[in-house]
Amino acid sequence: MAAAAALALSSSCAGIAGNLSASVNDGRIGCENVRSVVVRGCKKWNSLLSSSVSLSGCPIVVASGVQAVRVSYSAGRVRASASRSQEAVREFVLKEFNAGRALKVIAGLQNFDAENVAAVVIAADKGGATHVDIACDPELVKLAISLTDLPVCVSSVEPDAFVAAIEAGAHMVEIGNYDSFYESGRVFSAAEVLELTRKTRELLPFVTLSVTIPHTLPLVDQVSLAEKLEAEGADIIQTEGGTSASPASPGVQGLIEKASPTLAAAYSISKAVRIPVMCASGISAVTAPMACAAGAAGVGVGSAVNKLNDQLAMVAAVRSIADALSLGSGSHASSVSAVAY
Repeated sequence: MAAAAALALSSSCAGIAGNLSASVNDGRIGCENVRSVVVRGCKKWNSLLSSSVSLSGCPIVVASGVQAVRVSYSAGRVRASASRSQEAVREFVLKEFNAGRALKVIAGLQNFDAENVAAVVIAADKGGATHVDIACDPELVKLAISLTDLPVCVSSVEPDAFVAAIEAGAHMVEIGNYDSFYESGRVFSAAEVLELTRKTRELLPFVTLSVTIPHTLPLVDQVSLAEKLEAEGADIIQTEGGTSASPASPGVQGLIEKASPTLAAAYSISKAVRIPVMCASGISAVTAPMACAAGAAGVGVGSAVNKLNDQLAMVAAVRSIADALSLGSGSHASSVSAVAY
């Protein structure tokens, strides 16, 4: 078998389809050794090549309606990667939210420790989560997608940083996970969050966007902000509040007290918006089902997993919450099939 090869086409649209077909069909590059075909900047790709064609007996599924297509395949298996059809990616990302059963494991907005991030991603994958959320760094994105088929979300408060992360393969972006800023006294106003959302939407108009509502706002203002964010094109609203809670009781009662701010926000916001609400911060296996009962489409967990020092303990922590939400070990398998061929 010949060594793995790659054909990169970065010229204008003219002749791309013909060059692609010829390169494969005339034997210069065969199905068994092609690793990737990249087409960039071709707005008329659909009119040049049908959405599903066969080259040398190898099925190639071409993303539709996009300006950049990357199709990688080996021995007949085709996998549309980071630049899949945006609609397919959105379906992939939002499926579990729309089903009301999302579980996102959060590594931390300012956690750039590759070893810890890898452990969190593996725990999310093995523990039955439906999404993983990491810091907005292209190298971490590449690491994450090498470890899991779960949708990978990147978090930041710098919209410009999202672009490179999406290009690296991230499936969605999150403005938020502000907990790491609160310790230094940094807070986010409603106006600032709105502006961050508008800028992100300008940069990435079709990428799934989740926005966290700062728990430092009064509850009525959180609801008002959520309504405005929905109008600005946010796809998911995430609540928070665990860091502001000071449980007075031990055990189960303390867990409920810790989650009460984010539960209250999830209940109130879910009544005011039509988009999915994710309840995060201070969530445990005890309170995850309460979040869904309060109207959340899913839950996000961070320190309950990422602060652990043992991989098995991380997996067990994720599994306990997945079990509380009645998520099966194969909860994401059908979602992956929508974008992996």
